Amino acid sequence: MTAPPPFDPELAAALERLGDRVTPSITPDRIQEVRAARAALPIGGDFTCGGAFTEHALSAPRGDGTGVPLLLWRPVGSGAPAGLLYWIHGGGMIVGTHRGREVPGLLALARELGLAVASVGYRLAPEHPHPAPVEDCYTGLAHLVAGAAGHGLDASRVVVGGASAGGGLAAATTLLARDRGGPRTAAQLLLYPMLDDRNDSGSARQMAGLGVWDRTSNATGWGALLGADAGGPDVSPYAAPARAADLSGLPPAFLDVGSAETFRDEVVDYAARIWRAGGEAELHVWPGAYHGFDTLVPEADLSRRAAAVRLPWLRRTLGG
Repeated sequence: MTAPPPFDPELAAALERLGDRVTPSITPDRIQEVRAARAALPIGGDFTCGGAFTEHALSAPRGDGTGVPLLLWRPVGSGAPAGLLYWIHGGGMIVGTHRGREVPGLLALARELGLAVASVGYRLAPEHPHPAPVEDCYTGLAHLVAGAAGHGLDASRVVVGGASAGGGLAAATTLLARDRGGPRTAAQLLLYPMLDDRNDSGSARQMAGLGVWDRTSNATGWGALLGADAGGPDVSPYAAPARAADLSGLPPAFLDVGSAETFRDEVVDYAARIWRAGGEAELHVWPGAYHGFDTLVPEADLSRRAAAVRLPWLRRTLGG
């Protein structure tokens, strides 16, 4: 295997400062430790975007009588129905919350476009393996779209998005909606998405032991979701979207990824397969970026550049 691409100097310095707080390799025995460490971190930021949004706690009913928790942030003072950014949080399938630290940034993005934001609290693996997470994501989306009028939403302007594991679940939810004849969405926003359980791409091997979320962590996340089936021949595309044989008939996709991260090759391949299927995709590969760079180091020049291109793509795609 050839040497890995170098990290962007500014991002590399930030990773050095973060030290042990960010490690590339998470093994299954550390899942509870990682959860505890994540839960102990303060969640800062303005969850109203300066009073521009109101927050509402909702529940989407599952077939067994339980509910999928949702948080909905609606624009204040808008008389017309608002489009929706339906967000699925990251965390490698094993950690994370739907009231995460990325929400204030999403609200700032949504404010520019007149969108509402919803975030889904899907169940985590390994306690809840596939298909629980993607079914929760689909249930939440279907609930909001079906009740769009009551929530002040425009069902014709719905974007399904997510980062990392959330990006993979966003892609899977979009596939599930297509194949079930479910909610029609206008776009999918896939930020460095976790797409392929096989974990054997060139970039996965190249970046082993480096950066953030390496091949060991990836095996932990996929193993939690799929158990012994991970990497095997019969994995569902609704678990690992890279397994989908057909990527036609999907809404326009925005995909980004770092050149120096595990997911690089699978994201590039997914975009190429959308194009080969006659679909629409915009792909950005950020030079020297590691996984989650824009969240870990939002002030970095590369992070600012990555964030800046999402708004015009959404505006073009949504026609607003």
